[in-house]
Amino acid sequence: MSLLPCSRNEALEEISTTDLKYLLLPALLGALTMKQVNASKRLEHVQTARVYFMDFLQRCKDYDVCSFQQPKTSDCNADTPTEEQTNHAPMPMSQPDLYTMATQRQAKIERFKHRKETEAKLGEIRGLVESGSADEEVVRDFYLLNVRRWVIVALEEIESIDQEIEILKKMEHFKQSAPQPSLPRRPPMKPFILTKDAVQAKVFGAGYPSLATMSVDEWYDQHRQKGCLPDQGIPRSTVDGDAEEDERAERERKEENGDEEALQKARDWDDWKDTHRRGYGNRKNMG
Repeated sequence: MSLLPCSRNEALEEISTTDLKYLLLPALLGALTMKQVNASKRLEHVQTARVYFMDFLQRCKDYDVCSFQQPKTSDCNADTPTEEQTNHAPMPMSQPDLYTMATQRQAKIERFKHRKETEAKLGEIRGLVESGSADEEVVRDFYLLNVRRWVIVALEEIESIDQEIEILKKMEHFKQSAPQPSLPRRPPMKPFILTKDAVQAKVFGAGYPSLATMSVDEWYDQHRQKGCLPDQGIPRSTVDGDAEEDERAERERKEENGDEEALQKARDWDDWKDTHRRGYGNRKNMG
């Protein structure tokens, strides 16, 4: 994919100062593509972003913007990982692998230092360029520093993209090879018929076991005929009070007439009250 016309015969000095900023176009498109959030098309997005970054680095290489090692071209058509890639068994690390890792680590450290230096220089001249008081040489240096900074960013993004592509391809391979869970089969339901009369009877109470058998007036008349009502509406407390008064009057009458049995009973009751306090022996309402 080529976005801007590029000739290998041209040198960086032949590009005008106003056109230098257009070298950043592929890198900016790659950064914008990486910000896409559609998870179903993530593999397509990172592969497209890698093409943009590679196009940007190729142009910087052709124009000799700065010195860097260009990453290898990735085969984006290989959508499924090979059997060796899907093997989870860790391979024994050889001496060349350790040397490669040490070299990559040192390269990352150098890129980090170079990026910090470039950003510091950009911060020094950014105010002059934005205010319009900088001359053409300062503006040209500003654009070249921006391009070199994006070279470092593109190299870091491509490393991250290569790792993400490998993970996404393995995830896609696992999804395709994983067996689909079968849904449990439900047993067939037995047919049933709703009878309108039976449903209506349950709703309106016909045949309901707790349905009332008589009205309140019928219950009252039935208990009045049996004599179960409390003295036909007279309060029970009044009846009990009259009975106690009659019993006390009868006992006093017997004592006045000299009834020995009543007198002895009264004396015993007085003696018992002298030795027992009021309420003694009353177990009522005590469980």
